[in-house]
Amino acid sequence: MTARLEILRNSLDKKQAEFDEKLADHFSTVKAANGQPLNDKRNGRSTLDRWERQNDSLRSLDSGIQKTRDAIEREESKVALVSLANETTPSEILALVADGVLLQWRKHPNTFFVADVEKARIVWDSDKKVVAHRYVSEIKDRDQHRKFAQVFNGLKTALTATA
Repeated sequence: MTARLEILRNSLDKKQAEFDEKLADHFSTVKAANGQPLNDKRNGRSTLDRWERQNDSLRSLDSGIQKTRDAIEREESKVALVSLANETTPSEILALVADGVLLQWRKHPNTFFVADVEKARIVWDSDKKVVAHRYVSEIKDRDQHRKFAQVFNGLKTALTATA
């Protein structure tokens, strides 16, 4: 489970607990009224207004809970997409990801970033079974360029040796 998914699930639990608490409070408030304040000309309106505020609070909490559920669903689909892409990704690339040398882009799981290198990325083409690079010309720092070239060339050599 990713850290983001864990945070979202904890958030959902907190929101659900708060919703349950406010719902119980609303029911106890309505039950305590016992219909009497509604007949009272002085406090009837204020009681109805309090109930409406409680209902608005419950509606907003419910929409927040639904947004969190949607976010959890999106996050789970991203995790599933990454695990599906990792089935066809070579073990050499996955080893570099596990070591922290490469960072896998969850939006496009066949794209990898070299740690501490801006803009450039390594792309695994699973159809052609080749590794390529993109946006290398955007690297302005020589040290970053050297690091990217070292990782890319080592990876390309390792992949051609196993092929």
